[in-house]
Amino acid sequence: MKNLGILLSGRGSNFEAIARNVQAGEIPARIAVVISNLPEAPGLARAREMGFDARFIPSKGKEREAYDREVVAALKECQVDIVCLAGFMRVLSPYFVREFPNRILNIHPALLPAFPGMDAQKQALEYGVKLTGCTVHLVDEGVDRGPIVCQAVVPVLDDDTVESLSARILKEEHQIYAEAIRLLVEDRIRVEGRRVIPDQPGGGVAAGARERTVP
Repeated sequence: MKNLGILLSGRGSNFEAIARNVQAGEIPARIAVVISNLPEAPGLARAREMGFDARFIPSKGKEREAYDREVVAALKECQVDIVCLAGFMRVLSPYFVREFPNRILNIHPALLPAFPGMDAQKQALEYGVKLTGCTVHLVDEGVDRGPIVCQAVVPVLDDDTVESLSARILKEEHQIYAEAIRLLVEDRIRVEGRRVIPDQPGGGVAAGARERTVP
């Protein structure tokens, strides 16, 4: 069984969704460690309440790669196979990415490559798009630009606020993140250039990787 390492900086909503899917057997893996760079992160407290190995590794005042080496050491100590970023508010160094090639997943609240970076929901509203959504992608050395594993489409309503749009997107994040993790855990994706090709056992396209459209 593969081991997951969860990195977070905030409330840990996606971490909790991952944990529920692991506990329900929907993701055939175990959460080996949860790490935060902020001691007051609600997600870290929740991980402790749920009985996981939850660690605070302070990042303040440290060079990016120096900090990443500490985190990577902790992940390897826990024999982590796949790293899941769940609201981890740091850009990973090339060193970190090289240590887990095509084994780091991130969730972003927009249909990448549209609206990368911070405040994606606000960007979508200000741009006036009619559709947005969320993306799970493999992490490379860029910001929100790695090969895409899963996406879900969410309509933008005329009376949407950042809060209302974010809430609807978040529900879909919880769904597609579990799908993407399951595919990676089961070694059912291959990367060809920028394309992620999902496979069913024995061939075919994995249903969980198809685009999800929210009415």
